[in-house]
Order: sequence, then C-alpha cells, then structure tokens
Amino acid sequence: MLKGIHPLLGPELLHAIRTMGHGDEIVIADANFPASTMGPKVVRADGVDALSITEAILAHMPLDTFVDESAWRMEVVGDPTAVPDVCVKFQSLVKKLAGDFKVVPIERFTFYERSRKAAYIVATTEFRLYGNIILKKGVVHPQELFTIGSVTKNHAK
Repeated sequence: MLKGIHPLLGPELLHAIRTMGHGDEIVIADANFPASTMGPKVVRADGVDALSITEAILAHMPLDTFVDESAWRMEVVGDPTAVPDVCVKFQSLVKKLAGDFKVVPIERFTFYERSRKAAYIVATTEFRLYGNIILKKGVVHPQELFTIGSVTKNHAK
C-alpha cells in the first residue's frame, strides 16, 4: 500500500499508466471484450468492475486537452442512440475526475480497431454489457507534480 495511490492500482496497472505518454490510450474492457487477441499488453483487473478501475485510473491520469476527443465508449449494436447505464456512469466519472470531456460513442468494430492501437488494455470483470471505455492520456503539468523537498521543484521548472 502506498500513500496517495488509489488502492485498486496494483503494481502492473500503476506501471502501465506511469509509463504511458501524452496521447497514449488505455482501454478499460468488460468481461466479454476480446482483450487477449487485440494486440496491446493486457493488464488483468479480475474481481474489479470497469467503473471502479476507471475511477482509480482517472484519480491519477489526466485526459488529453489538446484534441477534440479524449474518451470513447462502444455504441450499442443495432441501436447507436442507446446509452447503457454503465456508459452514463462512465460519463459522470469522466466529468467529475477529468473535467468537461464528452465520452464519445463509436461503432463496435471502430472501437476494436482503436483498441488495437492502445498502449494497454485493462481486462476487468465488468459484467454489464458495453462496459468498455478508451481514455487518451493528457499532460501532467509541473504544478501538478508531487513535491518532495527540492528535487521535484528543481526539475519541474
């Protein structure tokens, strides 16, 4: 356990979001998502739902403000205007923790193609259908860094 680090971020997931750079994307995938065949490294989050792990990630990772879209969800197949409850909750989490970003719906196979280019996929045990979201990492500004003595202050100028 570490101070100031969300307890759902285990070593592998913490490493993943720490090594991602500006513009890299991470997929939070539900239990039905074909994570292991997409290509990017898969981080397992067994026993954790997608909303909880999204909250943990967004507690530490900013979204990209330099582009028009930084968060995407999968559209409902056959009903692209439908918004499942889990997706409504994704939108609330993004707004609460990352700011005024819209979670944009994209068609299922477009979502899969975007997932293939992600830095990481987090495979959760989310059983609600369409419990998938992609997040694009933003910039951590120097004033947002945790400061220990003068080490961070000297390097963050």
